[in-house]
Amino acid sequence: MSATGAAEPAQYSFPPRVGRSFSSSFLSGDATARAFFPRDFRDQAARIACARAAAARRIAPAALEVLSEQQARLPPSRARDEQLAALAAGETAVVVSGQQVGLFLGPLYTFYKAASAIAVARALQAEAGVRCVPLFWLQTEDHDFAEIAGCTVSSERADGRPTRLALPDEAPHEARRSVAHRQLGPEIGGLLDELAGHLGEGAPARAVMALLRAHYVAGRPLATAFAGALAQVFTEEGLLFLDPRDARIARAVAPLYRRALEDAPLIDRQLAGQAARLAQAGFDEQVPLRAGSPLLFVHRGGPEGPRFRLQRREAEPDRPARDDGGDYVLAGTDEVVSSREVVRHLEQEPLSCSTSALLRPLIQDALLPTAAYVGGPAEVSYFAQLMPLYPLFELPPPLVVPRARFRCVDARARRLLDQLGLAPDDLGRPPSELLAKLSVSRGTDAADPAALERLVRDEIAPRVAELAEAVARSRPELARSAARTRRSVAHVLDRLTARYGRALLDRDAVTRDRLTRLRHLLLPEGEPQERTYGWPSLAARVGAEPLRQHVFAALAEHGAFPTDLLDLRP
Repeated sequence: MSATGAAEPAQYSFPPRVGRSFSSSFLSGDATARAFFPRDFRDQAARIACARAAAARRIAPAALEVLSEQQARLPPSRARDEQLAALAAGETAVVVSGQQVGLFLGPLYTFYKAASAIAVARALQAEAGVRCVPLFWLQTEDHDFAEIAGCTVSSERADGRPTRLALPDEAPHEARRSVAHRQLGPEIGGLLDELAGHLGEGAPARAVMALLRAHYVAGRPLATAFAGALAQVFTEEGLLFLDPRDARIARAVAPLYRRALEDAPLIDRQLAGQAARLAQAGFDEQVPLRAGSPLLFVHRGGPEGPRFRLQRREAEPDRPARDDGGDYVLAGTDEVVSSREVVRHLEQEPLSCSTSALLRPLIQDALLPTAAYVGGPAEVSYFAQLMPLYPLFELPPPLVVPRARFRCVDARARRLLDQLGLAPDDLGRPPSELLAKLSVSRGTDAADPAALERLVRDEIAPRVAELAEAVARSRPELARSAARTRRSVAHVLDRLTARYGRALLDRDAVTRDRLTRLRHLLLPEGEPQERTYGWPSLAARVGAEPLRQHVFAALAEHGAFPTDLLDLRP
C-alpha cells in the first residue's frame, strides 16, 4: 500500500437506524446477517477449510517468544506445555478469545468465553484433522478502568441480592493508562475478606477464596492476577494466555500500525462503505465510526502514560496551511502531533502506540495462525464492521464464532421454580403473563387476575372495537378518534389488571419473596445471569470443578457451536 497525505474527513450519510441487533440476527441464522461474513461457523466445510488454512501458517517468532515466557509464569499445567509445544512445532491452528482483565475474573461470560474457545478448538481439531489450540488474548491495552474494577456476586448475607465489590476509583494521574500497568493495592485484602463474607462458609466457597487469594495479591499487576486465576481454573485444558503489552509484540506489529496511519483515508472509506451496507440491511453499528481516525491510540509521555485516540485535524477555512506541523490531535486534548512524529515513536518506542477495538483483531491475526475467533455479541457485531479491512491488510479473516451462552439453574433455583410453578424462561415474560402463571394467594372475595384478563380480552375489548367500528362507519371523520379511543381503553384496562395482579402479589408475601429470590438467582437486576454475576458467585455455590464440568458436558451434548441459551443444572 502507498502512503497517503492529509485528507478531509469523510462525510458519512446512512439510512435511519432501526435498532436491529446484528449479533441476534446472525445467531438466529438470518441470511442478511450471514452475508457479512465470508464463511459461516455453522458450515462444517467452512470450519475445516479455516482450520487447515490456519495450520499452514506459523505463529510470529516474537509472539511465540513472548507466549513461552508468559506461560512459564502461570500455574503449572502439562496440558498447557503440550499446547505451547504444538504451536512452536507448526502445523497448528489457534482458536482465540479474549476479554478485559476484570476483578475476580470479571463477569461470568468471561469464563464461558474461555470454555467456548476450548470446545471450539477441540471440535475443529476433530473435524479438520489438524492440531488446534485455544488461546485467551488479555485485553490489557484498554484503559477503561471503571469497566473492570468491580465484580458482582449473589450475597449470602443479603438473601441472594446482587452485591457489587469494586476497587477504589482511579486517581487522576492514573486516568487513561492501559490496565497492563495497573497494580493491585493494599485494599485488595479487604475486598477479598468482604467477598468471602458474601460467598458464605461452605467448602466450595472456601476453595474459591483460596484460589482467588493465591492470585489477587497486593503489588501484583491486575492482568497477572486475572491470568493466573483463569489459568488455574482451566489447568486441565491447557488454555494459553497472551498479554500483548510487550515491546517485542509491539515491534512485530509496528508495520501494521504504520500502515493504519498511512492508509487512514482508505480505511475510512472502507469502514464507511461497510457501515452504509449494514445500515441499509437494517443493522446498527457496534463501534461508532470517527472519520479521520487511523484506529490508533498514542500514549502520551511513554508506554505507561495515558493513551489518546489519534484524530485527524479538520481544515481551518482561514488557514489552509499548517504552521505547527500537526496532522493529528490527541482526542479530548489540544495537543497536536504529526504523522512523522507518530512514525518516529513507532520506530523508537513501539509501545507508545496501541490498538483500537477495530484494529485489535487484525493485530491478533497477523501474529497468530488464527482459525476462529470466539466472541460475545459486541465482538460479533464489530467483526461485521471491520471485515473489509482484512484484504486491505492482506490477512485471512478468521471464522467468527459466537460464544456459548449459559444459565445456571442450580438446586436452589429449581426448588423455587417448583414452588412457584414456573419455568426459567417465565421470568422474561411480561408482568401480566408472569402473574397469570403464579399461584397467588387471595381472599375469597378477591377476583382472579387471570379471569379479569380473560374478561377484558374476550368481552370488553371486542365490544369497544365494535363501538369504534360503528362510529367510524357512521361518521368517517371520527375514524381516527375512534381508533385512538380503542387503543387508549385497551391500554388503560391492561394497566389496571396488571396493577391489580401486582397488588395481590404484594399482599402474598410468601410468593413475592420466592419470586424475588428467584429473580436474584436467574435474572438479577433484569439482566442475564452471565452478564451480571462474576465467576465466584456460581463457583462458590456449586463448586468450581462441578461448574467447569457441567459447562463442558453441556458443550459435549449440544456441540461446540450452540446458538440457543443452554441451562446448566448442577
